Amino acid sequence: MPEAAELYNAMNPWSGRGDDRFYLDLVLGADAVLDVGCGTGTLLSKAREAGHTGRLVGFDPDADMLAQAPGGLDLSLGDMSTPRWDGEFDLAVMTGHAFQCLLTDSDVLTTLRGVRDALKPGGRFVFETRNPVAREWEQWPKGGFEFPWEGEQVRVFYEVRPIVGDVVDVVENIVADGWQRADAGQLRFLSAERLAELVAEAGLSLEEQYGTWDRDPFTPDSAEIISVLRRA
Repeated sequence: MPEAAELYNAMNPWSGRGDDRFYLDLVLGADAVLDVGCGTGTLLSKAREAGHTGRLVGFDPDADMLAQAPGGLDLSLGDMSTPRWDGEFDLAVMTGHAFQCLLTDSDVLTTLRGVRDALKPGGRFVFETRNPVAREWEQWPKGGFEFPWEGEQVRVFYEVRPIVGDVVDVVENIVADGWQRADAGQLRFLSAERLAELVAEAGLSLEEQYGTWDRDPFTPDSAEIISVLRRA
């Protein structure tokens, strides 16, 4: 049975969809970029392929994910709890709703403050989180979806358990002929109001907030909260 990290790229292929284009354009417009929770390094790899010649750095707390990354990238294991960069980056990004894996205010503040310190004055941190008002977890397809992996079709479907506070318990089921795996996890659906409070507490300012990948302004019922923060 394959590990989840082995399946990740097949489950989440680079497709040029809205979020892919949004983040790639940001990275290509910055000289020094930090990818927070970079996973398998796909965004940074695509930026190199598209001609980025500056500094691209990524890190992730999952060693198995990093093991799936292509060679030649500047990737390391870890999180923002240990300071490692000081005013070195023009841009930091956190993609793929990874921000929702920060389950407590302490986790959020540690990450925001760590990113703030890693940014140059005027540097930006861009990430997205799903808006809890939209209750997207109730709309995830019951039948799931399929993707090809090593010559077979693999099906993925999710079981969502009752929400406690702003945290949703999710079981990701991956099923193929001859094997299956079930991975339990949690996602935090942080409100826009609480997010703004934490951003201010971390010493960052909210520059822009979008509700779609086309940069439409965020509204209370937007599905996404796409935030652009700036270090003073």
